[in-house]
Amino acid sequence: MDYETVIGIELHCELKTKTKMFSSSPVSFGARANSCTNEIDLGHPGTLPCVNKKAVELALRACTATHCTIDPLVRFDRKNYYYSDLPKGFQITQQFHPIGKNGYVTIEVDGEEKQIRLNRIHMEEDTAKQFHNYDGTYLDFNRAGIPLIEVVSEADMRNGKEAAAYVEKVRTILYYLGVSDGKMEEGSMRCDVNVSIRPVGSTTFGTKTEIKNLNSISNVQKAIEVEVERQKEVIEQGKEVIQATYRFDEATRKTVMMRKKEGAVDYKFFPEPNIFPIQLDAEWIKKIQKEMPELPQQRRVRYEKEYGLTEYDISVLVANKEVSDFYDAVMKHTKQAKMAANWVITELLSILNKANQSIEDAKIQPQHLACLMDLIASNEISGKQAKVVFAEMMDGKDPKQVIEEKGMKQMSDSSALLKMIQEVLDEQPQSIEDYKNGKDRAIGFLVGQVMKKSKGQANPKMTNELLLQEIQKR
Repeated sequence: MDYETVIGIELHCELKTKTKMFSSSPVSFGARANSCTNEIDLGHPGTLPCVNKKAVELALRACTATHCTIDPLVRFDRKNYYYSDLPKGFQITQQFHPIGKNGYVTIEVDGEEKQIRLNRIHMEEDTAKQFHNYDGTYLDFNRAGIPLIEVVSEADMRNGKEAAAYVEKVRTILYYLGVSDGKMEEGSMRCDVNVSIRPVGSTTFGTKTEIKNLNSISNVQKAIEVEVERQKEVIEQGKEVIQATYRFDEATRKTVMMRKKEGAVDYKFFPEPNIFPIQLDAEWIKKIQKEMPELPQQRRVRYEKEYGLTEYDISVLVANKEVSDFYDAVMKHTKQAKMAANWVITELLSILNKANQSIEDAKIQPQHLACLMDLIASNEISGKQAKVVFAEMMDGKDPKQVIEEKGMKQMSDSSALLKMIQEVLDEQPQSIEDYKNGKDRAIGFLVGQVMKKSKGQANPKMTNELLLQEIQKR
């Protein structure tokens, strides 16, 4: 039997705020355990939450970029959840009135576009982090109360590729907007995937399983593909798929059951009594939307229209916001758009990758790379010389300083070049004869001799043109 896969995804994305969702505690990844907490985070009696305005702003950005309908009346609900990672015994969330709903994002897989609907985006607070050891469980409450948005898709994805493309698309949008850093390996973006299968042509959903806390985009695809095969085997053996929560074991490439789900959990939701509804000012919402950072798709269009870059160049640059930002900084100082893209993609990224570094680690200055592009375009240095200069620029040096120190300035004085060309032609009569007899390689040899005589400083293009002119005279 042929089966169709049905996939829905819940993305939990920590927001890039300085303080927590309902308290003044700092948000700091990697800080000493339990050093970024206060009475509100720890659920002490008598403490009251206060909504983080910046978190609401970032949630509005996310809703706008994903075409959600925004609810300007912000309301929170209490989710009773008695578990060790929630010190209050409940979580403040938006169960009944999400800040955004009915949105969508567009993904591209194998050259085809597909729209993935969003059910909702809602705000909530994160839980504490648990560390399980042989002698017990340790809790770090630094994460408790960090602002989150949960992006909930409809079950519109049909394979692991689409799911991975969707997660990457949402991650990129939120990262470009400054909403979340999207670092799945650090837990600031966590992915829960609901997977079921059904016979092709059926409109009834199969029994779904949930794969929790996938920590990379590649694992999203791998886990789904593995779980789909597992469910097929279960059905073909005449058994029923059990609704349960699984984790993906990267080492064994298998999904492993964590716990069964016998029915819907009753969290006894009710409106959060300590936070009154907040009516957002319409002008404030418009201001946030007007001042939103440039989205990846907008940047792609700009690169094509303003700079005439190829699809390949655009894809490489936009794939990494920091690289794209660096390129934009270069373009503030030069008009050599295509050349600058080539040098960023081919030279800069190559060196950084070999050194296992990111663009933030690079000492090279954008204005220095722009200067190098202009020096090449004006034939003040050759492409070969430029690579030598570039290597020095990776240590933060100014290209003009390097050229001066190494005596590399390209010779473009026609009278000085003519003098050397005539000397070379006088020394190489056989090469002149060879060229006139149709041996085109002879001209390359003669150019090389001039370059040698000028210690590599002769302008190659001008040298070639003057050589041809002088040969014709002999």
